[in-house]
Amino acid sequence: KSNNQQRRGPWQGQGDGRSSDSYNQYRRSGDKRVVEDDEKEKRGSGKRRRRRWNDRDEGESGPDRWGAKADAEKATTDIEEPVENPNKIKANFGLSGALASDTQTGNARDGITLKFSEPPEARIPNTRWRLYVFRRKASDANATRDSDKKDDDLLDVYHISRQSAYLFGRERKVADIPVDHGSLSKQHCVLQYRALPSKSSSLIGEPTKLQCKPYLMDLESTNGTFINGVRLDPARYYELRRGDVITLGASSREYVLLTEQSAKNG
Repeated sequence: KSNNQQRRGPWQGQGDGRSSDSYNQYRRSGDKRVVEDDEKEKRGSGKRRRRRWNDRDEGESGPDRWGAKADAEKATTDIEEPVENPNKIKANFGLSGALASDTQTGNARDGITLKFSEPPEARIPNTRWRLYVFRRKASDANATRDSDKKDDDLLDVYHISRQSAYLFGRERKVADIPVDHGSLSKQHCVLQYRALPSKSSSLIGEPTKLQCKPYLMDLESTNGTFINGVRLDPARYYELRRGDVITLGASSREYVLLTEQSAKNG
């Protein structure tokens, strides 16, 4: 046999129809490894492709890793809008009365803000002042002094020496001397006691004496406050003297300022 015949395998050159092209596999005698042609064809060109988490083969169907898109769209459409609770308590921006506890400024009473603040020189008087309320008759409309009040009707008497300030007004929650006439304001005016240095001369080296006197201030009322028929400028203190007559707005009531001693003496 020639060398070519010796190199041929036992299955080569046979007439039984088997050839190298008809076999799907071949065997190496060196490393005894069998490689199938079908597997080689699946590998393609030899480059191995990694499979990603979201890759799907052709014809493969199924949800995505985090759920199908249709499920997400359905979940979005199924969300119900929140319904407002009819029993929900709404915010209240009214007065809470917290200002009434402010003892430093004293600017509120029973949750109502006052139009005035007492000055540092405010004092409770030692003199027993009285406020006599009269109603003028039509024939005595021009009478203004206390000497002309003999024929008038005495309506009330206020003892106004128990505190440092007295508020006139229609707001009964804060008014110390309530008034009901329609021409008057809720906080009309205030009678304030103030302890100020005496104008009388004192000896050198002696402490200045303080004298507590009543003052009246209009709280920017609509129809004004009057002392003996003279209208007061708003937000300004005016000193009161014994026998002065106070009138408010268009009210027919007159408030005569007297002391306890002067009332007894007539």
